[in-house]
Amino acid sequence: MVRKPSTAAGKVTPLRTLIVEDNVQFRRSFREILENQFPEMVIFEAGDGKEAFETMAASQPHLVFMDIRLPGENGLELTKKIKAQIPGIVVVVLTSYDLPEYREVAREYGANHFLVKGLTTGDEIAAIVRSFFPGRQGRQ
Repeated sequence: MVRKPSTAAGKVTPLRTLIVEDNVQFRRSFREILENQFPEMVIFEAGDGKEAFETMAASQPHLVFMDIRLPGENGLELTKKIKAQIPGIVVVVLTSYDLPEYREVAREYGANHFLVKGLTTGDEIAAIVRSFFPGRQGRQ
C-alpha cells in the first residue's frame, strides 16, 4: 500500500519528496527535474543516512529517491530501515551501477522502483511519480 498524500476538504496536500544523494551536483539536477515536472512538489534533500532520517522525521515525505552509495550507511540498508518504519512510503532507488544483484537486494529491501542515473529521462521520472501518485499529473 502506497502512502497517499492526505486530503482536506477535497484539496490534496502537496507531494513531499526527499532526495537522498551525496553528490550535490546530481542532487540539484535531480531536484530541478522534479520541480520542472511537478511545480507544486515540496522537495527536501539529504546527503547521507543520518541527515536522511532527521529530514524524514521533520518532513514526513510521501516519496524518497535513495542513492545506493552514500557515506556511512548505504542506501539499500536505509531503504530497508525506512520501509520497516513506514511501509507505505514510496522509495525509488538511484544508482550509477545497473547490476542485477543491486536490483534484487533493492526489491528484497522494499524499494518500489529502481532507476539508473544517466539513463533515465525527466519524462520517465515524471511517469514513475505519476504511477505511484496518479492524482499528480504535473506537466505533460
